[in-house]
Order: sequence, then C-alpha cells, then structure tokens
Amino acid sequence: MTARTATLTGFCAILLWSTLALFAAMSGRVPPFQLAAMTFVVGGLLILAIAGLRGRLGRAWPTPASFALGLYGLFGDTALYYAAVKTAPPAEANLIHYLWPLLIVLFAALLPGGGLKARHLAGALIGLAATGLLVSGGLGSGGGLSLGHGLAALGALTWASYSVVSRRFAAVPSESLGLTMLGCAVLALACHLAFEASLWSLTATEWGSVLGLGLGAIGLAFVLWDVGMKRGDVALLGVASYAAPVLSTVVLVLCGYAPASWLLALSCALIVVGALVAGGGARRRAENVAPLSSAGAAAPGNPAPPAA
Repeated sequence: MTARTATLTGFCAILLWSTLALFAAMSGRVPPFQLAAMTFVVGGLLILAIAGLRGRLGRAWPTPASFALGLYGLFGDTALYYAAVKTAPPAEANLIHYLWPLLIVLFAALLPGGGLKARHLAGALIGLAATGLLVSGGLGSGGGLSLGHGLAALGALTWASYSVVSRRFAAVPSESLGLTMLGCAVLALACHLAFEASLWSLTATEWGSVLGLGLGAIGLAFVLWDVGMKRGDVALLGVASYAAPVLSTVVLVLCGYAPASWLLALSCALIVVGALVAGGGARRRAENVAPLSSAGAAAPGNPAPPAA
C-alpha cells in the first residue's frame, strides 16, 4: 500500500466519525455499557471477517501489550463517550469530546524530541474557551457543568493518551484490532451486568444505531485510522481530524438531534482553530521524523510518528 492510499484510507475514518454522535444519540434508551458491548461485537466480527476474506487471519493476534492498551483506549473512550451523549446534550458532549486532537498535540509535545511551545499553550486556551461556552448553558440545556460534560472530557483525555502511547505499536497489524474489540466487548458486558439493567426490546432506530456504530464509527473506522496512522501522511491526517467535530455537529443539527445556534457554531469553530494553532508546524516535524524500523520503534534520536 502506498502512502497516498493509506492517507486516503485515514480520511475515510474521519468521514465515518462524522456519524458517531448521530448514531450514539439514536441509540436512545440502550444503556451505555450494553451499547458498547453490542457495537464492539459487531465491529470485532466485521474486522475478523474482512481479515479472513483477505487470507490474513494469521495477523489478527494482538500482542499482550497492544491488547491491554486497546482495552484502555478503545473500551475506555467508547464507554465514556456513550455515557456522555446520554447524560448531556449530544452536541455539547460531542464537541467537548473532540478536544482529543488538541490534547494529542499537547501530549506529543511533551515526549522526547517534542517540546511545549507558545502555540501549544495558545491552542489549549482557545479549546478551553470553546468548552467554557458549551458548559455555560448557552445552548439552552438549562446551564451549568453536568456529569455528561465531565465524561466527555475524560473520554477525550483517554483517547488522546491512548493515541500517543499507541505510536509505539506501529508494527502490530491492524487486523489485531478485531480480537481487541471482542475483548472490549467482554469487558463492556461484565460492566453492563454489574451496573445496568438489560434492555433488548429495542426499536428499529435503536437497532439501526447499534449496527451503524458497530459497522462504521466504532468498527471499521478504528482500522482505517490505524492504517492511515501507520502508513500514511501523519501530519496531514492529524490536521484533517479537526474536521471531525465540525462534520459530526453539522450532522446532528441536520438530523434534528441538536438545535442550530450561533454559540454552537462558535464553539465548534474555536475547537478547530485551537487545534490548528497548536498543531502549526506539525508537517515540518513529521518530515524530520525517521521511518519506523521493523520492530515498530523510531530511529534513535527521533520521536515516533503520532497515531490516532
């Protein structure tokens, strides 16, 4: 696969993530852990089926370390995101969660070879300003900081930290995410049985949301992004990911799950601007990063390229 093809593959993940908030909102009454278990089963089986059709099932085994990291990142972020959109207005939770591109820039700057610069701090302040607008009550939700807002922020922190650490696992095949997702499903099911009441009398819309999430934003998108990060233009994909909150919020508004508002538009724009300010120069840094060795580690003296 060429770098250009891998980059286009990563773009497809961003497009799929534009439906994440919509399908999560459509899931309605489905408890968060139950929803996570169901969507991870669908996503994991889809990835394994694709690997089997391509004759690559032998590449589907994760390493113990990558499996543990996947449980933390994939399960943690997904469960927190589902809970957030069910306990706060979906558009607000969605935008707060999409602070993760900015957090990735900040975390990566603290790694060896990085360095925290003024633009990183400026971008962080702009992102925090956007979050402040959302939790101020300006979207008509009754105002104030809620549990859902906190869960969305924690999800962003989880995904950003997972993404930065996952840069060290570039040699692990993307097909291994299939078994990792099934492991996440088992963990989600255990949490569901411990903390939630099961709901199986789902409406057609709720079943559609489960399939939409499992096949798309929670299933295929993770693998597409993994391919893009490991083989494509990392800097370009990193900047393109800032379009995800815009696309997903527009989809929510168009489908009637969020009211159109100038404050919503301003918050969305501020998050994107903050990420772009903090990420300025990412392309120059990426051009100076050495290719990964066969072991998946960066060449001595250079940082590894960032992942999702």
